[in-house]
Amino acid sequence: MRIILAGGVALGAALLVGVAAADTPWKGYLNGSPPDTTTVVPPPPEAGSIRAETDRAIFRQTRALKGTPRWDMAVQDVDERKIVHGMRCAIGVELDPTNAPKLTGLLTRVAPDVGRVTNIPKDKFQHKRPYLVDEGDICVEKTEKLAASPDYPSGHTTWGWTVGLLLAELAPDRAPQILQRARAFGESRVVCGVHNASAVEAGRTNAAALVAALHASPAFEADMAAARSELDRARQTLPKAANCDAEAALLAKPVW
Repeated sequence: MRIILAGGVALGAALLVGVAAADTPWKGYLNGSPPDTTTVVPPPPEAGSIRAETDRAIFRQTRALKGTPRWDMAVQDVDERKIVHGMRCAIGVELDPTNAPKLTGLLTRVAPDVGRVTNIPKDKFQHKRPYLVDEGDICVEKTEKLAASPDYPSGHTTWGWTVGLLLAELAPDRAPQILQRARAFGESRVVCGVHNASAVEAGRTNAAALVAALHASPAFEADMAAARSELDRARQTLPKAANCDAEAALLAKPVW
């Protein structure tokens, strides 16, 4: 799977969550040795527990969002390859591989690490997606492939929160806006009906563990420094992102 920035331009041939296999040829920063986050991410809720029943209640409650602007955002967030385009209002400018090649390279190389660090707990826990437990519409097609992919932790959230944390480091003055949008990117999976709220929370924990591990890589640190300088220049020269008021109002409302 490719990652895409603004305008549908491919970020690179990087494998993402649920796609990256153990023998993937794509090179991340961690050389195929991601942290085992099953020691950090707690197990998914047991059936009948308070956490599990809370997940079920949130799934049922959020089915009422179908047809609303928040549902539309969830549909837009389905394609995790377009996350930087989705962050344009949070960052303040529209980025693409032409004006941000260093950032493009950074995220392309991070992507396989995200895939690997997510597949480890997914494969261990094998937790069912919420629409397989309770009836309800979801914002994507109900395919056999989706049903076979475990719920916990959320791969979309791991990816979105990883990108959010990195962008917040690169543009710390925009960190609140960036992390707000990154949080919403994960919550879109609950709105969509394909992940439980607990899986989204676990995805953020998963991402935090990954980012901590990435900082031990000299290559990662060098690429972050290059991307930071590039982003500083881009924010000084590019036009400000437009039509952001509606998104800001939407993000200010709690989903559940």
